[in-house]
Amino acid sequence: MGKLMIYGTTSSAGKSLLTTGLCRILSNKGYKVAPFKSQNMSRNFYTMADGKLIAAAQVLQAQAARIDLDPRLNPIVLVPKENNGSEVYVMGEKVAYMKAKEYFAYKKNLGPKIQEVYQDLKKDYEVIIIEGAGSPAEINLLENDFVNTGMADIADSNCILVTDINRGGAFAHLYGTVKILDPKDAARIKGFVINKFRGDKSLLDSAIKQIEDLTGIPVLGVLDYKDYSLPDEDSLVDGRDELSFASFDSEQLDQELNRLAQDLEDNLDMDKLMELIGL
Repeated sequence: MGKLMIYGTTSSAGKSLLTTGLCRILSNKGYKVAPFKSQNMSRNFYTMADGKLIAAAQVLQAQAARIDLDPRLNPIVLVPKENNGSEVYVMGEKVAYMKAKEYFAYKKNLGPKIQEVYQDLKKDYEVIIIEGAGSPAEINLLENDFVNTGMADIADSNCILVTDINRGGAFAHLYGTVKILDPKDAARIKGFVINKFRGDKSLLDSAIKQIEDLTGIPVLGVLDYKDYSLPDEDSLVDGRDELSFASFDSEQLDQELNRLAQDLEDNLDMDKLMELIGL
């Protein structure tokens, strides 16, 4: 079975975008593909017909993959209600409202559940594209982790790391993420993607060579800064007002997903990505 995990150097680096685009590319190629995000913290969620809740990002990714909604795609959803507390949903059903420390203690028991859900999902799909959360470099959160490095271990997956160059410091983010991780976790990172670039890409050539020499990890492509008309993962993205699923008809959404997929195919080393996925 094919699989690939998408890490980000920060939140909003492009993990969800890459996962969505790769799901559409693989679906277009005829693969039965599913997205998977073990835990998502978002105020933007979707209530399925059976009343269960799933994060909006995984709804969009399911549409990109052309599959039915399923709580297994996003088994844990945290809906923030204040700076230090969230409603906790497991497999679409509300468990409790928890403060951050309460949840950190509670999550110790969730690893086996995530492994069970992922193994069950594998039975139904040829490929799974796994999205991390935040950054794997959040080393204070790595104990009992099942979202980033812990999830890569559960899936025994290759990983790629995406960074947002529009924020500045992208090469430091790439280098620092690799170097702060345990060597066994860093070894899973097989490629970098630079996202949201404005300008002449040839100006990055020397920096790309340096980061590849410093880390031994290839840059698989540079994506232009583009504003895709797709529903947002959370309430604000880059200062843009939220776009919800109600803002789109199915044909418009499908066109944007195909546009995203084409941009990824045009700008990424797809042969290498397919190799990393195991296809």
